[in-house]
Amino acid sequence: MRNRTAPANPSSAISMTSHPPIRSYVLRQGRVSNAQQRAHQTLLPRYGIPYAEATIDFDTVFVRNAPRILEIGCGMGETTVAIAAAHPQQDYLGIEVHTPGVGSLLKEIDAQGLSNVRVIQHDAVAVLEHMIAPATLDGMHIFFPDPWPKKRQQKRRLIQPAFIALAASRLKPDGYLHAATDWQEYAEQMLTVLGAEPSLANTAAAYAPRPEYRPQTKFETRGLKLGHGVWDLVFRKRP
Repeated sequence: MRNRTAPANPSSAISMTSHPPIRSYVLRQGRVSNAQQRAHQTLLPRYGIPYAEATIDFDTVFVRNAPRILEIGCGMGETTVAIAAAHPQQDYLGIEVHTPGVGSLLKEIDAQGLSNVRVIQHDAVAVLEHMIAPATLDGMHIFFPDPWPKKRQQKRRLIQPAFIALAASRLKPDGYLHAATDWQEYAEQMLTVLGAEPSLANTAAAYAPRPEYRPQTKFETRGLKLGHGVWDLVFRKRP
């Protein structure tokens, strides 16, 4: 999720080519509060999964077998925690690169006593490539990735054909990919890219109504009152 209070977006790197990767985020950490730093230091060993080029055994990590949802770009973690708290029957793996966001997310996981959330602080493409086995995820959330609005920046956008092909390969049959943006031109690109991925099928004619499980953020509510749009896209993996 694009972090409105930090200077950069938590997303990933587009690295599925022989060329040097084009990152869809700029790693500027911003200010880390004392509480965020303390949570990062003390709670990451408990709720974090270190990056490694080895497939995650979800049953071991969560000590159960349950539906698994991946969120790319957790921002400060409010949405991640809200969804996980409302759906304790599902397990959630959040990917975030920025320390302030990871610290905030860890703090809230611990404060609410959530046992169904784990965090990886690393590049999402590398995690998908090396840590998530094919056809293991029941869902994937990509909420408000950085739109990189200037034309020269748009190569940095996360939603690109190669990335979506990789993401779709990690979904189980009938697993879903839910993306959301408040930038219309990016929404149109998302619709084109997702619609062109042969393994995915749109659940709506074009854009989907916001599913109940995605909470409406304060920023989003304020924008809607001002007449700004928000576009949700929900696609499912074909059997």
